[in-house]
Formats: sequence, structure tokens, C-alpha cells
Amino acid sequence: MPVYADATFVASYEWTIADPAFGGFSGIEVSDDGAEFVALSDRGTIMRGAFQRQNGTIVGIEAGPIRRLRGAFGIPLDRANSDSEGLAIAADGLTYISFEWMHGLRAFDDGFEPASDLITNAAFAGMQDNASLEALAVGPNGALYTMPERSGRATEPFPVFRFDAGHWDQPFTIPRRGPFVVSGADIGPDGLLYVLERDFVGIGFRNRVRRFALDGSGEKLVFETGLGTHDNLEGISVWQDASGLRMTLISDDNFRMFQRTEVVEYQLTD
Repeated sequence: MPVYADATFVASYEWTIADPAFGGFSGIEVSDDGAEFVALSDRGTIMRGAFQRQNGTIVGIEAGPIRRLRGAFGIPLDRANSDSEGLAIAADGLTYISFEWMHGLRAFDDGFEPASDLITNAAFAGMQDNASLEALAVGPNGALYTMPERSGRATEPFPVFRFDAGHWDQPFTIPRRGPFVVSGADIGPDGLLYVLERDFVGIGFRNRVRRFALDGSGEKLVFETGLGTHDNLEGISVWQDASGLRMTLISDDNFRMFQRTEVVEYQLTD
């Protein structure tokens, strides 16, 4: 069983924009200073924004236009190709996105223009539709790490796949504990893998974050919430301010009126 890390809840901010394309957020990447972000929806759209903070707490959000992801010849990705889930921004400025219907990754330049076709792997062929590459993170050396939402069976660990220098491998797994499934991941400034998980319990969600070394060892439970504490958290970004490591998380409202887009922050103290 995992040992415990310490995380302190900072605040939650409910975010709304009067645009029918707003919502469904599945990924977030926050700048090193915590001021700016990129947010990804699971409908093939992406946007940049900036946080307004008072005493380190989010009190407002300014965001640019919601943009459709496009493929070859500038054509917007069709529905089958636009189930975008995981988000990672590499040091060279390339934005990588994982997709769970087509089971692969795509790269985009810093203007969100297409920089690659689908990057896939034969090992993904047997993954469940709408439950494959949910999480994506970039490591210190530029390698990409991706994980499926479900492992196949409740007793099987989650496989972690790595794409490095043009080649795929599967260097480790992480244990599956209880009913939680993977919803996001990030590799923090500390070089550790943070895995966001959620459990849907009929009337709401429970959320959890665990962290691991990049060989799958050193499992620690960062936090686990009770039912309804937060909405459907799917995106996670770990960054560092003057007081230490901070996690910014974002929820997927599934474009439903009874859910909400929530930006949540926790401070890590261990």
C-alpha cells in the first residue's frame, strides 16, 4: 500500500464563459510561474489563458479564443479524431495531445498548428474505445509518458507507455487500487509522476492523486477526496512557486448544466 504525502487544499474557482464550445476540459498545463495556462477539451478544442491571483489564490481567469485542433491541410479534426484527452508541452514548445478513440498522440507547434500525423503503437490496438490514452506527461529528458484510463480488469495494473526518440516502450506499470481509473498525469519539477484518478459514484465523483518515481517505485498517496468534494477532475499540472510545489487541476463538466468547470489548487508540503 502507498505511504502518504502531504497536500493542503488552497482554493477552488468556478470558471464560466458564454460560449457553447466552452467546457469538457480534459487537460491543463500551467506555466512555471503559475501565471498562464493552456487548457484542452475532449472535443478537439484548445485555448490559452492567464490566472488573476490575489495572495496566490485564483480570483479570475482571462482566456483567449477557443480554437479547433486541425490536421493535414488545416482541416479541423473530425469527431472520431478529436477525442483529445492528455496534454503535455515539451521544452522545445511542441504541444503533445493524446487521443482515446484513435489510440495515439499528435504533436502541434506553439501556434497549435499540426506538427505530426497520429503517433501510435501496435500495443494500443486492443485498448477499449473511449477508455484508452487518457493521460500524458513529458519527462525531464523530453520523453513522453502516456496511460490508458482503464487497465482492462480491476486486478490489472495500469501500463505506462513511453515515447522517446521516436521509439515506444512500456517501462513500468502502476498498481490499480480500488475503483479509481486514470484521468490525467503530469511530471513535476521534482521529476516525479503525478497521476490523477477519479471514481464516479452515481451522484458525483471522488478524486485522487498518487505520485511515483519514473520507474514506478515510491508510490505515495497525495490526496483522496470524499464524494462531491470536487467535480470530475481530469487535468493536472504540477509547478513550483516560492512556497513550494503546487498542483492545478481542472474538471470536465461533460457539457452538462448540473456539472461545473472547476479549477482547483493544492499545495504540496511533502
